[in-house]
Amino acid sequence: MKTLIIMRHAKSSWDDFSISDFDRPLNKRGLKDAPLMGACLKEKKIKPSLILSSPAKRAKTTACSVAEVLGYPLEKIVYKESIYESSLYNLIMIVKEMPKECDVLLLIGHNPALTALFNTLGTFTLDNLPTAGVVALGFDTAWHEIEAQKGSLLFYEYPKKCRG
Repeated sequence: MKTLIIMRHAKSSWDDFSISDFDRPLNKRGLKDAPLMGACLKEKKIKPSLILSSPAKRAKTTACSVAEVLGYPLEKIVYKESIYESSLYNLIMIVKEMPKECDVLLLIGHNPALTALFNTLGTFTLDNLPTAGVVALGFDTAWHEIEAQKGSLLFYEYPKKCRG
């Protein structure tokens, strides 16, 4: 089984409008929520084969925080420029091109593309994947054979739920 874990970056700061969108950092809540979601994934015994992230600062910080909690080596995180401001089609192609050795892919990026990806590949829909929200889909096929509405929901977590 292949597992696709889709995670939206944690809450970013809008304090300084002179900073470009790409360089926006996480705010205080985001800095707390990213490791919280990493701990939530660790409780589920998630061990990513690959963490693939947007290189935007808020996504990168989220990826590093989650990786640290999961014990995933920071130097093995792959940053892919095309995830930033990505289209649904691009994200589907990224997933389909994963090597067969990769069993668990943790994809960290941005809305609206991540919500669209989940809604396309899964069997139910979300209005909006919240910041630091995580959804996991399981597929009984190889990555290159993944099709729309064929992913079974494994879990859906978000910070408010994990905080209890």
